[in-house]
Amino acid sequence: MRRLQGILYDARKIKVYEGLLALGEYAGQEKEWTDGLWADLLAIPGLYEEMVYYLEHHGFKDSFQFRGYSLTDLYVWQMNRYNLIKDFGKNTSECNKETMVLRSFRTMVDLMRSPEEYLKRLGENRGMDRL
Repeated sequence: MRRLQGILYDARKIKVYEGLLALGEYAGQEKEWTDGLWADLLAIPGLYEEMVYYLEHHGFKDSFQFRGYSLTDLYVWQMNRYNLIKDFGKNTSECNKETMVLRSFRTMVDLMRSPEEYLKRLGENRGMDRL
């Protein structure tokens, strides 16, 4: 970090923001949506660090959890939800993995804001094979 005449400049955050914007663009997300996620990530340091890790390694570290859910759990939930909506039963080429990753981060933020609502959603449509 550098200090420029009273301004604290953190080049790492700028690189992370640029990485998130590029990921959002690749995933087909509107800039406003990505900016909203960015603001939420800045407010939750542990989740921000998960994004840094994802951008550097293209995988989840899963050191951040809320109510027993990790980003991997939410990613799998997103994939299952996609399969139920599309009724494919498998992931097709139109299933954008980066979109699922970004939605996993968004779902984690939403879960933290409205735990009861999202815990209910996460428990729905689990299927008979997951008792």
